[in-house]
Amino acid sequence: MTDRLLLGTWPTPLEPLPRLAAHLGTEPDALLLKRDDLTGLGAGGNKVRKLEPLLAEATAQGADLLVTSGAAQSNHARITAAAAARLGLDCVLVLWGDPPAEARGNLLLDALAGAELVWVGDGDTEAVVAQVAAERRTAGRSPYVVPYGGSSPLSATGYVRCAEELQAQVPDLDLVVTAVGSGGTMAGLVAGLGADRVLGVDTGAVPDAAAAVEGLLAGMGVAHGALRIDGDRVGDGYSTVGDEVRSALRLVARTEGVFLDPIYTGRAAAGLVAALNGPDGVPGRRVVLLHSGGLPGLLARDDVL
Repeated sequence: MTDRLLLGTWPTPLEPLPRLAAHLGTEPDALLLKRDDLTGLGAGGNKVRKLEPLLAEATAQGADLLVTSGAAQSNHARITAAAAARLGLDCVLVLWGDPPAEARGNLLLDALAGAELVWVGDGDTEAVVAQVAAERRTAGRSPYVVPYGGSSPLSATGYVRCAEELQAQVPDLDLVVTAVGSGGTMAGLVAGLGADRVLGVDTGAVPDAAAAVEGLLAGMGVAHGALRIDGDRVGDGYSTVGDEVRSALRLVARTEGVFLDPIYTGRAAAGLVAALNGPDGVPGRRVVLLHSGGLPGLLARDDVL
Protein backbone atom coordinates (compact mmCIF):
# COMPACT_ATOMS: atom_id res chain seq x y z
CA MET A 1 0.00 0.00 0.00
CA THR A 2 1.12 3.54 -0.77
CA ASP A 3 3.12 5.44 1.87
CA ARG A 4 1.13 7.91 3.93
CA LEU A 5 1.45 10.42 6.72
CA LEU A 6 -0.54 9.42 9.78
CA LEU A 7 -2.94 12.34 10.26
CA GLY A 8 -6.08 10.67 11.60
CA THR A 9 -7.25 8.28 14.31
CA TRP A 10 -7.74 4.74 13.01
CA PRO A 11 -9.77 2.65 12.75
CA THR A 12 -12.86 4.82 12.97
CA PRO A 13 -15.76 3.39 14.98
CA LEU A 14 -18.63 1.38 13.58
CA GLU A 15 -21.91 1.95 15.41
CA PRO A 16 -25.31 0.22 15.20
CA LEU A 17 -28.36 2.26 14.23
CA PRO A 18 -31.16 0.21 15.83
CA ARG A 19 -33.85 2.90 16.01
CA LEU A 20 -33.24 4.00 12.44
CA ALA A 21 -33.24 0.33 11.38
CA ALA A 22 -36.59 -0.22 13.06
CA HIS A 23 -38.01 2.87 11.35
CA LEU A 24 -36.83 1.53 7.98
CA GLY A 25 -38.15 -1.97 8.61
CA THR A 26 -34.94 -3.94 9.05
CA GLU A 27 -33.35 -5.80 11.96
CA PRO A 28 -31.75 -3.73 14.76
CA ASP A 29 -28.23 -5.04 14.07
CA ALA A 30 -28.48 -4.89 10.28
CA LEU A 31 -27.88 -1.14 9.84
CA LEU A 32 -24.55 0.39 10.86
CA LEU A 33 -22.78 3.76 10.71
CA LYS A 34 -19.08 4.06 9.79
CA ARG A 35 -17.95 7.12 11.73
CA ASP A 36 -15.51 8.76 9.34
CA ASP A 37 -16.69 12.04 10.81
CA LEU A 38 -14.45 11.03 13.75
CA THR A 39 -11.16 10.88 11.87
CA GLY A 40 -9.76 13.54 14.19
CA LEU A 41 -7.87 16.18 12.25
CA GLY A 42 -9.59 19.49 11.52
CA ALA A 43 -13.05 18.52 12.83
CA GLY A 44 -12.90 15.19 11.03
CA GLY A 45 -14.28 13.79 7.79
CA ASN A 46 -13.38 11.60 4.85
CA LYS A 47 -10.78 14.02 3.47
CA VAL A 48 -8.32 13.01 6.20
CA ARG A 49 -7.94 9.53 4.68
CA LYS A 50 -7.42 11.05 1.24
CA LEU A 51 -4.84 13.59 2.41
CA GLU A 52 -2.61 11.05 4.15
CA PRO A 53 -1.02 9.65 0.94
CA LEU A 54 -1.12 13.03 -0.83
CA LEU A 55 0.74 14.83 1.92
CA ALA A 56 3.28 12.03 2.19
CA GLU A 57 4.05 12.84 -1.44
CA ALA A 58 4.03 16.59 -0.76
CA THR A 59 6.51 16.37 2.09
CA ALA A 60 8.73 13.97 0.13
CA GLN A 61 8.89 16.64 -2.57
CA GLY A 62 9.88 19.30 -0.04
CA ALA A 63 6.66 21.32 -0.26
CA ASP A 64 6.30 24.30 2.05
CA LEU A 65 2.86 25.41 0.79
CA LEU A 66 -0.40 23.64 -0.03
CA VAL A 67 -2.77 25.05 -2.66
CA THR A 68 -6.23 23.61 -3.24
CA SER A 69 -9.73 24.61 -4.29
CA GLY A 70 -13.37 24.13 -3.42
CA ALA A 71 -16.72 25.71 -2.67
CA ALA A 72 -17.04 28.31 0.08
CA GLN A 73 -18.10 25.65 2.58
CA SER A 74 -15.65 23.04 1.31
CA ASN A 75 -14.92 20.32 3.87
CA HIS A 76 -11.85 19.41 1.85
CA ALA A 77 -10.50 22.97 2.03
CA ARG A 78 -11.05 23.07 5.80
CA ILE A 79 -9.18 19.81 6.43
CA THR A 80 -6.39 20.78 4.03
CA ALA A 81 -5.91 23.99 6.03
CA ALA A 82 -5.82 21.98 9.26
CA ALA A 83 -3.35 19.48 7.80
CA ALA A 84 -1.10 22.32 6.66
CA ALA A 85 -1.13 23.74 10.18
CA ARG A 86 -0.33 20.31 11.64
CA LEU A 87 2.66 19.96 9.31
CA GLY A 88 3.94 23.52 9.62
CA LEU A 89 3.07 24.41 6.01
CA ASP A 90 1.33 27.47 4.61
CA CYS A 91 -1.98 27.02 2.82
CA VAL A 92 -3.86 28.88 0.08
CA LEU A 93 -7.52 28.01 -0.53
CA VAL A 94 -8.97 29.05 -3.89
CA LEU A 95 -12.74 29.24 -3.41
CA TRP A 96 -15.65 29.62 -5.79
CA GLY A 97 -17.84 32.71 -5.55
CA ASP A 98 -17.41 35.89 -3.53
CA PRO A 99 -16.55 36.37 0.14
CA PRO A 100 -19.63 36.43 2.40
CA ALA A 101 -20.32 39.23 4.86
CA GLU A 102 -19.74 36.84 7.75
CA ALA A 103 -17.39 33.84 8.08
CA ARG A 104 -19.51 30.90 9.22
CA GLY A 105 -19.09 27.14 9.27
CA ASN A 106 -16.03 25.88 7.39
CA LEU A 107 -14.92 29.42 6.53
CA LEU A 108 -14.54 30.22 10.22
CA LEU A 109 -12.35 27.14 10.68
CA ASP A 110 -10.30 27.98 7.57
CA ALA A 111 -9.50 31.35 9.13
CA LEU A 112 -8.69 29.85 12.53
CA ALA A 113 -6.20 27.48 10.84
CA GLY A 114 -4.49 30.46 9.20
CA ALA A 115 -5.28 29.69 5.57
CA GLU A 116 -5.09 32.42 2.94
CA LEU A 117 -8.33 32.66 0.94
CA VAL A 118 -8.47 33.60 -2.76
CA TRP A 119 -11.97 34.15 -4.14
CA VAL A 120 -12.58 33.63 -7.88
CA GLY A 121 -16.17 34.80 -8.32
CA ASP A 122 -17.49 32.91 -11.33
CA GLY A 123 -14.00 32.49 -12.81
CA ASP A 124 -12.06 29.33 -13.64
CA THR A 125 -11.05 27.95 -10.27
CA GLU A 126 -8.46 25.49 -11.53
CA ALA A 127 -6.84 28.18 -13.68
CA VAL A 128 -6.50 30.36 -10.59
CA VAL A 129 -5.01 27.44 -8.64
CA ALA A 130 -2.39 27.00 -11.36
CA GLN A 131 -1.72 30.74 -11.38
CA VAL A 132 -1.32 30.92 -7.60
CA ALA A 133 1.06 27.95 -7.61
CA ALA A 134 3.13 29.47 -10.43
CA GLU A 135 3.35 32.85 -8.71
CA ARG A 136 4.46 31.31 -5.42
CA ARG A 137 7.00 29.12 -7.20
CA THR A 138 8.43 32.22 -8.91
CA ALA A 139 8.67 33.84 -5.48
CA GLY A 140 10.83 30.97 -4.27
CA ARG A 141 8.20 28.83 -2.57
CA SER A 142 7.64 25.09 -3.10
CA PRO A 143 3.87 24.68 -3.58
CA TYR A 144 2.07 21.35 -3.77
CA VAL A 145 -1.31 21.43 -5.51
CA VAL A 146 -3.85 19.21 -3.77
CA PRO A 147 -6.51 18.18 -6.33
CA TYR A 148 -10.13 19.30 -6.07
CA GLY A 149 -11.84 17.29 -3.34
CA GLY A 150 -8.49 15.68 -2.58
CA SER A 151 -9.41 13.05 -5.16
CA SER A 152 -6.80 11.29 -7.28
CA PRO A 153 -5.80 7.68 -7.86
CA LEU A 154 -3.19 8.16 -5.12
CA SER A 155 -5.58 9.62 -2.55
CA ALA A 156 -8.25 6.98 -3.24
CA THR A 157 -5.93 4.42 -1.64
CA GLY A 158 -7.05 5.95 1.66
CA TYR A 159 -10.47 4.46 1.06
CA VAL A 160 -9.02 1.10 0.13
CA ARG A 161 -7.79 1.17 3.73
CA CYS A 162 -11.30 2.06 4.87
CA ALA A 163 -12.63 -0.94 2.94
CA GLU A 164 -10.12 -3.14 4.80
CA GLU A 165 -11.32 -1.71 8.12
CA LEU A 166 -14.93 -2.41 7.18
CA GLN A 167 -14.22 -6.00 6.22
CA ALA A 168 -12.53 -6.55 9.58
CA GLN A 169 -15.38 -4.86 11.47
CA VAL A 170 -18.26 -6.40 9.46
CA PRO A 171 -17.10 -9.67 7.84
CA ASP A 172 -20.61 -10.28 6.47
CA LEU A 173 -20.94 -6.80 4.98
CA ASP A 174 -23.47 -6.62 2.14
CA LEU A 175 -23.55 -2.95 1.15
CA VAL A 176 -21.90 0.40 1.89
CA VAL A 177 -23.78 3.61 1.04
CA THR A 178 -21.65 6.70 0.49
CA ALA A 179 -22.03 10.19 -0.93
CA VAL A 180 -20.17 10.82 -4.20
CA GLY A 181 -18.53 14.22 -4.60
CA SER A 182 -15.23 14.27 -6.46
CA GLY A 183 -15.26 10.47 -6.52
CA GLY A 184 -12.23 9.37 -4.49
CA THR A 185 -14.15 7.90 -1.57
CA MET A 186 -16.33 5.70 -3.75
CA ALA A 187 -13.39 4.70 -5.98
CA GLY A 188 -11.38 3.46 -3.01
CA LEU A 189 -14.34 1.56 -1.57
CA VAL A 190 -15.05 -0.07 -4.94
CA ALA A 191 -11.37 -1.01 -5.28
CA GLY A 192 -11.49 -2.66 -1.87
CA LEU A 193 -14.98 -4.16 -1.77
CA GLY A 194 -16.12 -4.56 -5.38
CA ALA A 195 -18.66 -2.51 -7.29
CA ASP A 196 -21.62 -4.66 -6.25
CA ARG A 197 -21.16 -3.83 -2.55
CA VAL A 198 -20.91 -0.04 -2.90
CA LEU A 199 -23.83 2.29 -3.57
CA GLY A 200 -22.77 5.85 -4.36
CA VAL A 201 -25.24 8.70 -4.00
CA ASP A 202 -24.48 11.54 -6.42
CA THR A 203 -24.34 14.99 -4.82
CA GLY A 204 -23.98 16.98 -8.04
CA ALA A 205 -20.43 18.09 -7.17
CA VAL A 206 -19.14 17.05 -10.60
CA PRO A 207 -20.99 16.90 -13.94
CA ASP A 208 -20.70 13.09 -14.27
CA ALA A 209 -20.19 11.17 -11.03
CA ALA A 210 -19.81 7.79 -12.74
CA ALA A 211 -17.15 9.12 -15.11
CA ALA A 212 -15.25 10.65 -12.18
CA VAL A 213 -15.21 7.37 -10.25
CA GLU A 214 -14.37 5.31 -13.34
CA GLY A 215 -11.47 7.64 -14.18
CA LEU A 216 -10.00 7.24 -10.70
CA LEU A 217 -10.38 3.45 -10.81
CA ALA A 218 -8.64 3.38 -14.18
CA GLY A 219 -5.81 5.43 -12.72
CA MET A 220 -5.55 2.90 -9.89
CA GLY A 221 -5.42 0.04 -12.37
CA VAL A 222 -8.58 -1.48 -10.88
CA ALA A 223 -10.95 -3.50 -13.04
CA HIS A 224 -14.53 -3.26 -11.83
CA GLY A 225 -18.05 -4.22 -12.66
CA ALA A 226 -20.97 -1.87 -13.26
CA LEU A 227 -20.95 0.98 -10.76
CA ARG A 228 -24.03 1.51 -8.60
CA ILE A 229 -24.75 5.24 -8.48
CA ASP A 230 -28.02 6.79 -7.33
CA GLY A 231 -28.43 9.96 -9.36
CA ASP A 232 -31.87 10.88 -8.04
CA ARG A 233 -30.85 12.88 -4.91
CA VAL A 234 -29.19 15.88 -6.60
CA GLY A 235 -32.44 17.83 -6.71
CA ASP A 236 -31.98 21.41 -7.91
CA GLY A 237 -28.20 21.25 -7.68
CA TYR A 238 -25.18 20.64 -5.50
CA SER A 239 -25.62 23.56 -3.10
CA THR A 240 -29.37 23.13 -2.64
CA VAL A 241 -31.25 21.26 0.08
CA GLY A 242 -34.36 19.43 -1.06
CA ASP A 243 -37.26 18.18 1.03
CA GLU A 244 -36.07 14.56 0.81
CA VAL A 245 -32.68 15.50 2.26
CA ARG A 246 -34.26 17.62 5.01
CA SER A 247 -36.39 14.63 5.92
CA ALA A 248 -33.32 12.36 6.08
CA LEU A 249 -31.43 14.87 8.25
CA ARG A 250 -34.31 15.00 10.73
CA LEU A 251 -34.84 11.23 10.67
CA VAL A 252 -31.24 10.35 11.54
CA ALA A 253 -30.98 13.11 14.17
CA ARG A 254 -34.28 12.17 15.83
CA THR A 255 -33.79 8.40 15.81
CA GLU A 256 -30.06 8.18 16.57
CA GLY A 257 -28.88 11.62 17.73
CA VAL A 258 -26.45 11.80 14.80
CA PHE A 259 -26.08 14.99 12.79
CA LEU A 260 -25.40 14.84 9.07
CA ASP A 261 -24.57 17.62 6.63
CA PRO A 262 -27.06 18.69 3.93
CA ILE A 263 -24.80 18.36 0.88
CA TYR A 264 -23.09 14.98 1.28
CA THR A 265 -24.18 12.76 4.16
CA GLY A 266 -27.75 14.06 4.08
CA ARG A 267 -28.02 12.99 0.46
CA ALA A 268 -26.36 9.66 1.29
CA ALA A 269 -28.94 9.07 4.03
CA ALA A 270 -31.76 9.92 1.61
CA GLY A 271 -30.24 7.41 -0.82
CA LEU A 272 -30.07 4.83 1.97
CA VAL A 273 -33.76 5.30 2.74
CA ALA A 274 -34.65 4.91 -0.93
CA ALA A 275 -32.43 1.83 -1.27
CA LEU A 276 -33.96 0.09 1.74
CA ASN A 277 -37.41 0.80 0.35
CA GLY A 278 -36.34 -0.97 -2.86
CA PRO A 279 -34.52 -4.18 -3.83
CA ASP A 280 -31.76 -3.56 -1.27
CA GLY A 281 -34.28 -3.63 1.56
CA VAL A 282 -33.92 -7.34 2.24
CA PRO A 283 -34.39 -8.00 5.98
CA GLY A 284 -31.12 -8.96 7.63
CA ARG A 285 -28.81 -7.52 4.98
CA ARG A 286 -25.82 -5.87 6.65
CA VAL A 287 -25.78 -2.29 5.38
CA VAL A 288 -23.32 0.45 6.37
CA LEU A 289 -23.90 4.18 5.91
CA LEU A 290 -20.57 6.01 5.61
CA HIS A 291 -20.62 9.21 7.67
CA SER A 292 -18.06 11.29 5.77
CA GLY A 293 -18.29 14.34 8.08
CA GLY A 294 -19.32 17.87 7.15
CA LEU A 295 -20.93 19.16 10.35
CA PRO A 296 -19.33 22.64 10.07
CA GLY A 297 -21.10 23.12 6.74
CA LEU A 298 -24.43 22.31 8.37
CA LEU A 299 -23.86 25.10 10.88
CA ALA A 300 -23.53 27.63 8.06
CA ARG A 301 -27.02 26.88 6.70
CA ASP A 302 -30.39 28.29 7.65
CA ASP A 303 -32.47 26.17 5.27
CA VAL A 304 -32.30 22.66 6.74
CA LEU A 305 -35.37 22.58 9.01
